[in-house]
Amino acid sequence: MSKKVQLLSVSFGVCILFSILFSDSVQATSSVPGEGLIEFQGTYPRQVIDPEHPGESADPGGSPYTTGDLRIDYVPKFEFWKVKRVKTDQVYYGNAQLFHGNTGVRGNYIQLSDYRATGGGWTLQVRQETQFRNEGTINKELKGAVISLDKSWANSTSSSTAPLVSKEVIQMNRIGETYNLAEAKKGTGEGTWAIIFGATNDNSQKMKNTLVPKLDSKGNPVVDSNFENKPIYENTALSLSIPGATKKDLVTYQTVITWILSELP
Repeated sequence: MSKKVQLLSVSFGVCILFSILFSDSVQATSSVPGEGLIEFQGTYPRQVIDPEHPGESADPGGSPYTTGDLRIDYVPKFEFWKVKRVKTDQVYYGNAQLFHGNTGVRGNYIQLSDYRATGGGWTLQVRQETQFRNEGTINKELKGAVISLDKSWANSTSSSTAPLVSKEVIQMNRIGETYNLAEAKKGTGEGTWAIIFGATNDNSQKMKNTLVPKLDSKGNPVVDSNFENKPIYENTALSLSIPGATKKDLVTYQTVITWILSELP
C-alpha cells in the first residue's frame, strides 16, 4: 500500500532563568541572571493500540506504516473470506479485526499519530486504486463491485480535541477517486488516534455493535488459524456489494487500497 505523508522534524527548547545571590555583612545584596537550557530530541515510539481501549497496546499482526512525527501506525487489511458464487445481487460483510494475545475482536481501523507539537492539523483520506482483479482467470475483474465503510468514529487517550470523522457512508464506487475519512482542524487531533469502522458492545463511547459471529453451514463458528483459531466475526460496517450480473470465476480477487495522511495547508 502506498501512503502520502508530509513530515516535520521538531525539537523542543526550554529556557530556565536562575537568580544567583551574592551577599556579605558589608556590601549590599546584588544579583546576576544566569541561564539553563534543555533540549529534547527524538520521536514518540510507534505502538499499536486497542482501538476501543486506547490505553492498552494490541497486536493485530504486521502492517505497512510510515515514520516521523506525523505518521500512519497501522492500516487494516479488508478480507471478505470465501463466499458462494450466485447470480443475484449480494452484499458481503468483511471480517472484523482479530488480534494476537488477549485483545478481543474489534471493528476494522486505521491508526495514526501526530506528535509535531505544532497544532497544524491533518486530513485522512482513502482511495481504491483498482477494481477487484485476478489476472490469471477468464473473468479478470469484478465489474460493479463496491466497498463501503460505515459507522466511523475516533478514539484516543489524547487530551486533544478529536478529529472530525465522516458520518456519511463512504461508498468507493469510483475507482481512483479519493474520499475524505477524517480531518483534524488546526489545534486538534494531536497524539495517537484510531479511526474505527464499527464497534463491539465493549466500547466506551456507546457506539452501536456491528459485529456478528461468522458461522458455517452447520451453525458452527468459523475460526482463523492465523490468530490462534479465534472465532471470526463479520463487521456490518465494512461491506462489499457485487451485482448478480457480474461474471465471477472460482478464484481469489484482489484490489489495492491507498491511505493518505496529509498536513493541512
